[in-house]
Order: sequence, then structure tokens, then C-alpha cells
Amino acid sequence: MPSDSSRLAVLIDADNTSPKHAGAVLREVARYGLPTVKRAYGDWTTQNLVGWKNTLPQHAIQPVQQFANTSGKNSTDSAMIIDAMDLLYAGHLDGFAIVSSDSDFTRLATRLRESGMTVYGLGERKTPASLVAACDRFIYLELLTSDAKDEEPVEEPDDVESPPRRPDLRRILVAAIDNTAHEDGWASLGAVGSYISANNPSFDARDYGSPRLGALLSAQDFLEVDLSATGQARVRLKAAAQVPAKKASTRKRAAKKA
Repeated sequence: MPSDSSRLAVLIDADNTSPKHAGAVLREVARYGLPTVKRAYGDWTTQNLVGWKNTLPQHAIQPVQQFANTSGKNSTDSAMIIDAMDLLYAGHLDGFAIVSSDSDFTRLATRLRESGMTVYGLGERKTPASLVAACDRFIYLELLTSDAKDEEPVEEPDDVESPPRRPDLRRILVAAIDNTAHEDGWASLGAVGSYISANNPSFDARDYGSPRLGALLSAQDFLEVDLSATGQARVRLKAAAQVPAKKASTRKRAAKKA
């Protein structure tokens, strides 16, 4: 993960994002680096973005005007993509934060990562799985703002890709520990967190009611968390949780002998 000094560009699809998320988005991005570029894209001559006009100066976000010259075409997407590539080739950044729930930015996220950029996505739960998977990390806006639950539900067309369901927590944790544990069964908390981030871009401890991964692991009855041994947090599966796996291994060996 980038350091706190990483220079990030925050590109906001204002047509697709509510202004009430602006402050929470920038606070979240600041956890991963310094937002040196902050831009919001849309047609600012329309009434649709009135709510954004007061929000922009509060957070020093630069509005980028993009007229909707053709009916039915999203010119905002094109402007964001062009700007992102210009910023990429300028070579002054370490990563990008794409704030949108629109799957049209999937290829952009993939292209930026191919060039060595770290890409953070921030969007609503309706965000298609393709965009979520294209980012190094994806954060749902509903986890950042407590009033997001009061929004009116949005009806999506039938041909829109369904948003991903919240992954099964136990499956994610067991896989992470199994793949990072040492011979004694213990895995460092840092290794577990890195494995989860690499394989589940949208995973967020806050989605399961805990502020941090360590607190989330400590709350699971099938895990044992040790904070005292070496000063470095570590975790392992409790003996009962390992029984099914042992039985499966025994059945496999029996089948080979047969």
C-alpha cells in the first residue's frame, strides 16, 4: 500500500455522485495519501449539480466543465478519462481515486494499474462488480456517511450489471489465514490484511461492524488472536475450526490409497 506521502488524484464523477459524500470521500482518501489533485466533472450549467456548487469551494475541489453536446452520451466520462491519462503521463502522481459508481470507468482503472498506479475506487453499493474488481481497493460510500441509508432507492435498468453481494466473512478470513500461516498455524495480522486486500478489493472491516481489521478478527469465535507474544499481532484458526479441513485431508489420503 502507498505511504501517507503518496500523491493522489481524486477524480469525481459529479453526475454520478451525491455532494453529501464529498467530505467523507476526501477524509477517506487522506488515509492512503495526499490528494494533490481534486477535480469534479459535470455540466455545471444544469440544475442537476446545484448541490455541488456550494460543496466545491469548501473542499478546494476544482470543477471541470463538460457540456453535454450530444443527447444520450455521457461526456463527463470522456473528460475524466482524458484528464486521467494526461495526469498519468505528467508523471507527478502515485495513484488515483476514482469516485463513481459507473462501470464505464472499468477500463480506465485497469489501464492506470497497468502503468503502475494504485487505484482506489469509491462508489455506491450499486457499483458493478467489474469496476470493483478493477481497483486495488474499493470503498463503498455508504460506509463513509451515516446518512447514506436515507437516500431514495434507485431503480436500475434490466441490462445493468448486478452489484456484488457482501462476501461471506468466514470464507474470506479462513482463506487468508490458511494462505499466510506459518507451520505453527499462526499468521501475522499484516500478512492476513495484505492477502485480503489483494483478493477482495471491496473488503472493509466497517462493512461488518468493526472499525479495524484487528477488532473484527478478535470478535470472531472461530479465531484466536494473540497480541502479547512478540508485540506483533497474529491470528490463527481455533482447533474446532480446523477439524473439517483435517477430515477433508484424511478423506483425500484414503481415496488415494484406495
